Amino acid sequence: MTPDTGTVPAAAGLLRFATAGSVDDGKSTLVGRLLHDSKSVPTDQLQAVERVSKERGQDTPDLALLTDGLRAEREQGITIDVAYRYFSTARRGFILADTPGHVQYTRNMVTGASTAELAIILVDARNGVLEQTRRHTAVAALLRVPHVLLAVNKMDLAGYSERVFASVAREFTACAETLGIDEVTVIPVSALRGDNVVRASAHMDWYGGPTVLEHLETVPVRSDPADLAARFPVQYVIRPQSPLFPGHRTYAGQIASGILRTGLRVTVLPSGRSSVITGIDLLGEQVHEARAPLSVALTLADDLDVSRGDLIVPAADPPPLTRNIDATVCHLADRPLRAGAPILLKHTTRTVQAVVEEIPYRYALDGTAPHPLPGRLTANDIGRVVLRTAEPLAVDPYAENRGTGCFLLLDPADGTTLAAGMAGESFTARGVGSDRGDVP
Repeated sequence: MTPDTGTVPAAAGLLRFATAGSVDDGKSTLVGRLLHDSKSVPTDQLQAVERVSKERGQDTPDLALLTDGLRAEREQGITIDVAYRYFSTARRGFILADTPGHVQYTRNMVTGASTAELAIILVDARNGVLEQTRRHTAVAALLRVPHVLLAVNKMDLAGYSERVFASVAREFTACAETLGIDEVTVIPVSALRGDNVVRASAHMDWYGGPTVLEHLETVPVRSDPADLAARFPVQYVIRPQSPLFPGHRTYAGQIASGILRTGLRVTVLPSGRSSVITGIDLLGEQVHEARAPLSVALTLADDLDVSRGDLIVPAADPPPLTRNIDATVCHLADRPLRAGAPILLKHTTRTVQAVVEEIPYRYALDGTAPHPLPGRLTANDIGRVVLRTAEPLAVDPYAENRGTGCFLLLDPADGTTLAAGMAGESFTARGVGSDRGDVP
């Protein structure tokens, strides 16, 4: 196994995963143990953790310090911000998003899990599934995270009991099924002692499954975004207007999904005008094709009126244009989101004016009584909204394309991010509590 060098084994692929769990479930310790035992911690950083731990009177290094980097996090013993870590083993490269566990920072988990292919959710074996565990599981389901791993932690404090582990596993699996999550892997661990994190535990011979790292190294990564329909949001129009480049016009941006090729007939949305790709510039070189998520500059056969925020798509497979968006949002700001409020909606590189026409319901993810037609969403709420935009947008359903099915709601006064949205149906759920009785 190799330390973090910033490189990723090309053949193994890259796994983005996020961690979540209630306060004191040992999430930061698990992440620290994973990095430490996989030899993914630089020597100087490990020495700093050992020094701080000794100053606190601890006999062994506090591995939670490897991820809790903010002073407030170390003082309070909780994770507040999303901490990203990059590391690799001989089998795969990883981007880890360590997200907060406190209910006040549930919105930060939305940020960390938005691009994840796998979510590790921790529970304390002694406490089982808590209200915050259900929230984190619901966020993973809402964001369509393909794989969920439940780490039943602190098994050492539960006497390494198979009965305790089985009880927690049953409770969590039932919760996950109601949210439409069918694929759950459950592993008993002790992050403090290292049981089943990187190395198999000698204390739980009744468990014959993989360790956490083994599962991370072998879980199949979801299909490449290049397999989806091509979507190219225009970020910048390049027009040098110089004698050296007379009449030069290319359209730069990052391919959100799919593959673009020269000779492909495309449509520019929202105008609906069509042309053919005659050139693809990749880092100063002309290529025949480019796939997501590369950044390129396109040349079109016709001199069309194309600007930032336009979406270039295959003429044979365009997304529908709409000014009415029904979506699920995770509210991120301290100020409430109210029905009737004017907002800005940012979708890919396009920002348009919009209004919140209705907030039909809020998901009651913690099992509390429903509140019909709440009229507003507050920080950390997850709810359904109906939006009306001033200009048409080409929005894919989030279930089909995570890149072009998501958007942000912004405060028009100062540009503050209010909410993160996912277009179309949200949960593929069976019995998810909501604030309206006729909604699953």
